[in-house]
Formats: sequence, C-alpha cells, structure tokens
Amino acid sequence: MINFRYHVVSLTAVFLALAIGLVVGTAALNGPVADSLKENVNALRKDNSQMRQSVNSLQKELDMEEDFAAEIAQVLLPGKLTGRRVLVLSLPSGRDHTDGVVKMLELASANVTDRIDVQDKFINPDSNNNLLELAVTAARPNSVPTAGLPSNSHGVETSSALLANVLLDRPAGSPPVTDADRRAAVQAYATAGYLSPADKISGPAEAVVLVTGQPYVDKDSAKKDESVVKIAEQFDRTGAIVVGGMGSAGGNVVAVVRGDPVLAQTISTVDNANTVQGQLVTTLALVQQLTEKKAGQYGVGDNVQGLLPKLPQ
Repeated sequence: MINFRYHVVSLTAVFLALAIGLVVGTAALNGPVADSLKENVNALRKDNSQMRQSVNSLQKELDMEEDFAAEIAQVLLPGKLTGRRVLVLSLPSGRDHTDGVVKMLELASANVTDRIDVQDKFINPDSNNNLLELAVTAARPNSVPTAGLPSNSHGVETSSALLANVLLDRPAGSPPVTDADRRAAVQAYATAGYLSPADKISGPAEAVVLVTGQPYVDKDSAKKDESVVKIAEQFDRTGAIVVGGMGSAGGNVVAVVRGDPVLAQTISTVDNANTVQGQLVTTLALVQQLTEKKAGQYGVGDNVQGLLPKLPQ
C-alpha cells in the first residue's frame, strides 16, 4: 500500500530533478544567451545613436532651409506689392504663423490695411442666428451696402459677405463705404466678440490673405470647416484672395478649394504657410493674383502646381 511517506519522497524527487535541470540548463546556456543579449543591446544602442544623429542632421537642414528662405525673400520680395492694399484675416488655427505672413507682405512693400483675427465664436455653429442678426444691425446705422448678401440662413456666410463689402473695394458704380462706417461695422463684430481688429483700419483693401491651419477635430468640426470655406468664398467674390494654410488633407479650406474645380480657378492656396518658405510663397501667390489675375495651388501637399508660382520677368 502506498503511504504518505512515499508521496512525499516522490514529490521531493520530482522537484529536485527540476531544480537540477534548471541549474544545468542555465549553466549550459548562460554564456551564449548572455552574449546574444549583449550583442542585441549594443546593436540597439548603435541604431538609436544613428537615428538621433539623423534627426539632428535633418533638423539642422530644416533650419538652414528656413534661413535660406528668409534671406532669399530679401532679394525676391521688395517692391513686388508696392501700392497694393492687402487685408489679412487670421483664423484661430493659423494664428501662430500669421505674423510671419504679415512680415513677408510688408517686406514686399504691401500696404496692410488691417489684420483682423477671426475668433472661434465666429465659426461656432451656436452663433448662427446671432450672426444673421448682426449682419443687419451692423449695416443699418452705418449705411453699409447690403445688396447681394446671401438670402439663406447661414450666419457665417451672410456676415462674411457683409464684411467683404465693408473691408474690400466696392465694384465700380456701387455706393462707397466711408472709413467711419467701415470702422463702425467692424467694431460691432468686435464688441460682440467675433473679431479682433487692429487699432486702425486704413481704408478698403483690394486683396485678402486668409491665414488658416489644419481642419477642426471636435464634434462640430464639419460645420466649422464648412464655415471657413464660406469665409473664403465670400471674400473671393469681392477681391483677389490667397489662402495660406497648414496641410492639404482632411476638411481644411486648402483641401476643399483644391478639390473644387470652380474655387480653384479663383482662389490661390499655399499648404505650408506655417513655414518661412510657405510664407514667402503666399506673398508670391498674391503677386500672381494681382498682376496676372491668375490663381494657383502651391506647396508640398496634394494637388499642387509646384513649390511656388512662376512669375513673369
């Protein structure tokens, strides 16, 4: 009969055999396994060091390209926009690189009539009804022309059309807008928190640069992206326009314009205006718009005609 002592002895023998096997196996493999692991670690360290050097080299090249673009702008731009009146509209997604765009325009001797920062509230779907009402109240006491405003219920579209009437040149034969009325209408939107204009608006502009960025990603992203396109469309109806953006994918205005054969005929886009190179090209695209009456799509993204426009000698 198998008793308890037999079980204890058997289990002890099994565990002893396992322990001996582990010791022997570890002793046999310790050298090759350790050497292999050491080689792998050293190889990974070497790869990591090479990748770090590559990243540093690429960053240095990028910095040099930015410096080159800034220096070549000093040669290419001066005098290109002398006497030209340009309005700069800055959207929240393009705020970080708007100063760079303005700097290039001024280097080209453009008269920047105003820089207006469009606030998130302007493109928020919740503001639709208020914008429709404001388009009426901002125009009525200031004798601002309202003929031709959209008759739909899209607040951003209607208000953008009104602001285009106020801030850009009026068509020949149309009633003019006085500087006082212009400032009063813009101030109405500023007071309501939709715009942040500069301290002084120096007359109407003949062209506009809309500085934007990547598409929105929140729950209202589709409606907001649509509203940005509406802004571009309404200012395009009144004057030459260049959209300086960041990227050409998703639903941002650059991608929409390039995908629309009608808009692409009249609106120029630059998809890397967040870089010095793109800010230079944004100015050159505006030169092309004003001198050749020609739109183009430029940058490093999809559906471009090239890195920059080919201007006449």
